[in-house]
Amino acid sequence: MTSKISILYDTIRLEEKLLIESAKKNDIAIDMVDCKKLFLDLNEKNCLDGPVLQRCVSYYRNLHSTAALEGQGAKVVNCLNTGIFAGNKLFTHMLLQKAGVPTPDATVAFSKDSALEALEKHGFPKIIKPTVGSWGRMVSKLNDMDAAEGIIEGREAMYPIHHIHFLEEFVQRPPRDIRVIVIGDNVAAGIYRNSGDGNWKTNTHLGGSAETCEITKELEDICIKAKDAVFGDIVGIDLMESNEKGLVVHEINNTTEFRNVVRVTGVDIPKLMLEHVKGFA
Repeated sequence: MTSKISILYDTIRLEEKLLIESAKKNDIAIDMVDCKKLFLDLNEKNCLDGPVLQRCVSYYRNLHSTAALEGQGAKVVNCLNTGIFAGNKLFTHMLLQKAGVPTPDATVAFSKDSALEALEKHGFPKIIKPTVGSWGRMVSKLNDMDAAEGIIEGREAMYPIHHIHFLEEFVQRPPRDIRVIVIGDNVAAGIYRNSGDGNWKTNTHLGGSAETCEITKELEDICIKAKDAVFGDIVGIDLMESNEKGLVVHEINNTTEFRNVVRVTGVDIPKLMLEHVKGFA
């Protein structure tokens, strides 16, 4: 009997709906597994049938369910290492640097005082990001010391993860970035995400627009190296076109959103994803 792909999720986004539709259309057997209803007896064999496509939005639910399933012998896409490394911007940055993938300049500081000292040394503007997070949440542009003191002081009152201050250069670039979907060794498609009116952030849910980006040999090579740096199988890679450095990678997405890539390019990303995971059955 042919095994199914288990799609592990905690939120049904448009992406998960597209995966369900694609499975029906292409006669690919899947089983939708709600991670919030899942419990695993850790000394028992894997209870899920076939390979697992990890789609949990929650960073911690994602990591812990992947660790448990891999410990039970399941093949999970993406694997635990990818979840850990791609899910943390500092970890991603260091692995990209080690792999020779160009990145924005960045500094990490471990207290308010050391963060302010770093800003005084390197100057403004800077982008401050949580090491763990998505959708542009808690990403702020620091234009001067007054703004920096206020934002960093606020973070010091939050959970300890927010006491790690990741400071990135404000890259001088066109008012857009690039989202590329990589599936295995296939750079499937890419889009430009243009900033909304007056907004330096490019997230489309914040008002940005999208258009097709041609996959050049340079872009393809950088994205494959970036994917390999975090041991990824299916990832979304975000890049900027720095006026100084050319293409730089600033983020890798473990359970990437792809709705706008499908809508704009017409590439059947859900089918490519399911066929790739099916290959591990």
